[in-house]
Amino acid sequence: MAFDLSLVGKPSEPSTFDYTWKDASLYALGIGAKADELDYLFEGKPPRGESSGEGPLVYPSFAVVPAYAPMIGLLARSGGNLAMVVHGGQKVRMHRPLPPEGSLRTTATIRGIYDIKKFASIITDTHTVDAKTGEPLFDTTWTIIFRGEGGFGGSPPPKDEPIVIPAGAAPDFSVREPTSKEQALLYRLSGDLNPLHADPAFAAAAGFTQGPILHGLCTYGHMVRHVVKSLCDGDARKLKGFDGQFKRPVWPGDVLVTNGWKIGDSRWALQVAVENREGEVVIGNAQALL
Repeated sequence: MAFDLSLVGKPSEPSTFDYTWKDASLYALGIGAKADELDYLFEGKPPRGESSGEGPLVYPSFAVVPAYAPMIGLLARSGGNLAMVVHGGQKVRMHRPLPPEGSLRTTATIRGIYDIKKFASIITDTHTVDAKTGEPLFDTTWTIIFRGEGGFGGSPPPKDEPIVIPAGAAPDFSVREPTSKEQALLYRLSGDLNPLHADPAFAAAAGFTQGPILHGLCTYGHMVRHVVKSLCDGDARKLKGFDGQFKRPVWPGDVLVTNGWKIGDSRWALQVAVENREGEVVIGNAQALL
């Protein structure tokens, strides 16, 4: 089936997403949060020792959860085969911290459908506001690759500006963290129920004979947590944006290592590798904005 290029530039109908602190805390557990991150896990603890008692903090990468359904809804209408997609890259920009519960309204727009020889790429932007006040909360950009669906005569995708790691420089921070064998089974409860991350037979049919792979966005969430621990004194409200390109698959149980290099007053280059695969990079061309 050919891609429907008429979808480009046309905003979707607004999609509403309601959540409570339980959804945000489940997400935090899904991206590896531990008992020492109680500000994100326990409704009875005021965030960061404050007296407001409004509820736990929310990791800003939770933004991908409400944005996922409107994004995938547009992809389903694009004419591409969703069974052949892989996640190429992800960006999030925060306008203000997420409350511990709320009602969100998201609009998605396909920026472009691009031809990459054997592959096709669809870049989709989403904009999310508070459903009650209309106040902007965050924007996301999703780069999704369709394997085997290129060659349709479209334009090539725009080139991202490379995020350059200082040559020969040791990381300014490094965080090592094992994932659990159950990590993907836990993360999928936040909404991405693709059997690729749960069913060994489905994963094998897709070419992953080692077993179900970890969601790229789960690894992405680990990266964000590592930045919050290392640069934000545990306070995710200080994090304004984060990008990354997915390079290689991760399996539940792999040990992740996030390294960061300061490249500006409030900008850090990032890289996530898998320790037990000789440091193979799984998220590259990544950055965090404080």
